[in-house]
Amino acid sequence: MTRLLQMMAGARHGGAEAFFERLAPALARAGIVQRLLIRKDAERAARLRAAGLEVTELGFGGALDLLTRRRASAAARDFGPDIALAWMNRAARFLPAGNVVRVGRLGGYYDLKYYRTCDHLAANTPDLCSWIAEQGWPAERVHYLPNFAADPGPAVPLPREAFDTPADATLIVALGRLHPNKGFDVLLRALAQIEGTFLWLAGEGPLRAELEALAATLGIADRVRFLGWRDDGARLLASADLFVCPSRHEPLGNVVLEAWAAARPVIAAASQGPSQLIHSGEDGLLVPVDDDAALAAAIAHLRADPAQAAALAQAGRAAFDADFTEKAVVARYVEFFARVKR
Repeated sequence: MTRLLQMMAGARHGGAEAFFERLAPALARAGIVQRLLIRKDAERAARLRAAGLEVTELGFGGALDLLTRRRASAAARDFGPDIALAWMNRAARFLPAGNVVRVGRLGGYYDLKYYRTCDHLAANTPDLCSWIAEQGWPAERVHYLPNFAADPGPAVPLPREAFDTPADATLIVALGRLHPNKGFDVLLRALAQIEGTFLWLAGEGPLRAELEALAATLGIADRVRFLGWRDDGARLLASADLFVCPSRHEPLGNVVLEAWAAARPVIAAASQGPSQLIHSGEDGLLVPVDDDAALAAAIAHLRADPAQAAALAQAGRAAFDADFTEKAVVARYVEFFARVKR
């Protein structure tokens, strides 16, 4: 039976952090014995403990954080893991020494110097695996382990009147941190080119005031709802006519998987992750990055062709069922652990 020490030094919100919170309980259900070391976050710790997991909160500070190093080392000695899995550059610095297989999990194109103590690297897209090998990492020690999205099952749409949205309007839902990488300014410019279309934008971040000002400048503030961080993503997606991911930079695109799981038609900018996931015209539509006119045209096209929108949604759900369910991805993790542990 594999004993896994997971180390997560992430922020309060984010795609990797959300997937970590899905993966740890799923691995437990698959029989993987775990101990979790996480950056101090009482709410995350409570959620993981409620799932029956043993959690220790640490500072995960800078290079001079000797307390985290001592406590992480003590936890490893006490637990006796076969494998230690680090999420984020900062966590990799605190991987324990000794007779343990050290794995760095990457969800982006990070500087590999942070992972020099690792025996193996796992990445969540094929392109990222190729990039790691191109940096000189031995290809036989690079492994593709995709993310999975939670299957929402039947979700009840949110009432449109709750967000002052007409019942007959085309409703776009977008999810993510309000950060330049996410391209939400491009989505707002596209929305300005299409009458009768509303946007529910769920997320928070440093660009909120700037995006609100842009919506006002474009004359679409009455059609955009800034919802902040939400914990009812399945209901938001169930409410949508279209899901849009306009990211300039998106190594994977967890949100695409979530929209597929919810059987929503997806339009995405052709950044790294979505362009690997989506076969444009089959299970979604891809448009050039930073091209608001192309994005507006794609939205207008699916709005005018509900039959194609439904076909894309059905094919996206089929792609999710084939490769990105909890069962499929956890099986890959379990096989990987069995193969690399000493």
